[in-house]
Amino acid sequence: MALTETELTERLATVEDPLNDDDIVSMGLVNDVSIEGETAEISLAFNTPYAPTEMDIGNEIRDVVEEAGLDHDLRARAGEEQGFDEEVLPGVRNVIAVASGKGGVGKTTVAANLAAGLNDLGARVGILDADVHGPNVPRILPTENEPGVTPNDEIVPPRSDGVMVMSADHMMPDGDEPAVLRGPMVNNVMMKFINEVEWGRLDYLVVDLPPGTGDASLNLVQTLPLAGVVIVTTPQEMAVTDARKGLRLFEKHDAPVLGVVENMSAFQCPNCDDTHRVFGSGGGESIHDDYDVPVLSELPVHPDFDSEDHDGPTVRDDDSSVQSELQDLVDSVADRVGEVNRRKVAEDAGDDDGERVPVEEAT
Repeated sequence: MALTETELTERLATVEDPLNDDDIVSMGLVNDVSIEGETAEISLAFNTPYAPTEMDIGNEIRDVVEEAGLDHDLRARAGEEQGFDEEVLPGVRNVIAVASGKGGVGKTTVAANLAAGLNDLGARVGILDADVHGPNVPRILPTENEPGVTPNDEIVPPRSDGVMVMSADHMMPDGDEPAVLRGPMVNNVMMKFINEVEWGRLDYLVVDLPPGTGDASLNLVQTLPLAGVVIVTTPQEMAVTDARKGLRLFEKHDAPVLGVVENMSAFQCPNCDDTHRVFGSGGGESIHDDYDVPVLSELPVHPDFDSEDHDGPTVRDDDSSVQSELQDLVDSVADRVGEVNRRKVAEDAGDDDGERVPVEEAT
């Protein structure tokens, strides 16, 4: 007897989301199951391309379908009906903010390498350089041309080896001339970048936020539909203290904190291979202990991060000894975004009491 769609759905309920400790059917991650001839068409409420766990779950689903004697056709669809904002930046699946409590901790280095690393996985990626007073993203991701303009007067971001880049640097004076912009002007620039830039369809938009917890960061947090925030700090006590304040800002505005990157965590001597923690230790772990957010990476002090001596982001340098650490960071961030997105779907699928929708209703 041929397998029915209800029976296949029951088999799919054996597939677990390992990061959220529940099965994919109970969580509402299965939008629809249909069987046409020998092929099972399954629509999944997945919204995080190239997230390792999401890819693993997809492989488990394929195994279940094949064990049922069917071919598989998996499709991903997560939109407003699954709890996602489709009004602001409707063509962008995931907005990832990269923030720091203070300047000088390597926030832009993390943001630019994250964007390039996601793009190298195959994702469609853009980066918004929202640090108007210190727009340094183009130093790491140099663009091939200047921004363009559509017939509708929308700005078209230039590309840097596949990554769309929009930065205030494109409209600033050359050389050492400072950008003198007061609060309202900064906010106007940021709103222009959000409302008047033609990003097209992106899997990820990485936003390099200004350091600190000022108006610019607050306005962006309140405007953008954030998939999550990455907090960058160094191990130093003052940097960690300010990072905690930034984390509290995002918590108060219901922006998911994906985790902490501890930059400049140690210096590995190239001559003796000894590791020196010149800026202290345990800053990221202390935030993890107090706020229960993961440490996504501990990046070392390394000359490869000096954009003056290296052409492009370090994550693309096959000769760099820190490339693998940056690639692991990219995977960790994508996985956390996927975890948060799937939890959002599950919460939206629940009733007012937070109970799960039964299998037969979920499909």
